[in-house]
Amino acid sequence: MVSCEVLVRAVEVAILFDGVSKKYILHHERARSFQELALSLFRRNNRSHEEFWALRNVSFTVRPGETVGLIGPNGAGKSTALKLISRIVEPTAGQIRVNGRVGALLELGAGFHPDLTGRENIFLNGSILGLSRSEIRRKLDEIITFAELERFIDVPVKHYSSGMYVRLGFSVAVHTDPEILLIDEVLSVGDASFQRKCLERVDQMRSEGVTVLFVSHSADAVRNLCSRAVWLENGLLVADDLAEVVVARYTDYSWNEDEGKLEPRKSDEAERWGDGQVQITSVRLLDGRGEEKQQFHLGETLRVEMRYRAEERVERPVFGLAIHRSDGTHITGPNTQFAGHEIPHIEGEGVIQYTVRSLPLLEGAYYLSVAVHNWEDTRMFDYHNRLYPFRVLPSEGERYGIVTLKGEWSWNG
Repeated sequence: MVSCEVLVRAVEVAILFDGVSKKYILHHERARSFQELALSLFRRNNRSHEEFWALRNVSFTVRPGETVGLIGPNGAGKSTALKLISRIVEPTAGQIRVNGRVGALLELGAGFHPDLTGRENIFLNGSILGLSRSEIRRKLDEIITFAELERFIDVPVKHYSSGMYVRLGFSVAVHTDPEILLIDEVLSVGDASFQRKCLERVDQMRSEGVTVLFVSHSADAVRNLCSRAVWLENGLLVADDLAEVVVARYTDYSWNEDEGKLEPRKSDEAERWGDGQVQITSVRLLDGRGEEKQQFHLGETLRVEMRYRAEERVERPVFGLAIHRSDGTHITGPNTQFAGHEIPHIEGEGVIQYTVRSLPLLEGAYYLSVAVHNWEDTRMFDYHNRLYPFRVLPSEGERYGIVTLKGEWSWNG
């Protein structure tokens, strides 16, 4: 007979992980012929495979209506945890309890049959989740509209792009009345506008009492969406606390581990464009002493140095930059024209700088874009889109939000 205490505990928990471990066997070599296979059977020390523990003795609970972020580096065990909850894989040891209908957006295209159309896959996924055909039909138009796939819904999904897969998968997951929603980092494949749309929908579902378990590398997304965060590292649980507390600890740890390893993103056609009449040949981020760096503190001097080359004389060029936070939020976009700083003409090589005497940004990861265009803003000469990463380290004062207002407090008792 089950005790009252156990029953109460089960009702109060949407997701229970109790001492969960998951082991995989990694096969490093595959026999390429029958002869190699036969020889491998007689080798005494056959090291063609090894045990890999994706999770080791992990315990945590998620209460109904909570939004919890799973954070940690690649290979930490986050995706494995979601697969265990959705019963795609089974644990090697420990107990998992899930109370409620689960909607999941995990691996790209998971649950889709490639030869079926988008419409047919909606019915297939809905039936797997326990919805009747009439229930799915009532939700069909809403699912298709949210996914923005009206023109392609009757095309086999094997012809879909990765972004189309994500849009359809997310729309199905959130429109099948889940009580528990699992979201993996796969959302990062979609375009920026659809990512915002998805996060807004998750926020709405959170307010409606849906339990959300959210895997993300974006500290800002976890802060904004989640009340709690669970930090996994090498399959072990490192911290389980308020989202702000865990994210701050994880960010400090990551910055210390990665110091000096930030590199500019590789430029390609999607991240750099322009007709090349003026080219920005190098970009450096400098501190107040003129030293190049990528990690700054609140209140520190930040100087952006752009070197350029113009093969021919160009009249009244406009240089600008933009700063985006890692979650895509546009922070600022100054340029020489907005500042009333007219450059009469340029030819050959030169340098232009933009200096922030006291950096107002709070801790976080940011990307810098630079550009040069004509005065009328009808021709883009060169645009480097978010190619230059930098970080603002934690400060002793303000910690929440994006910028400090440098306001002053006063009190009369």
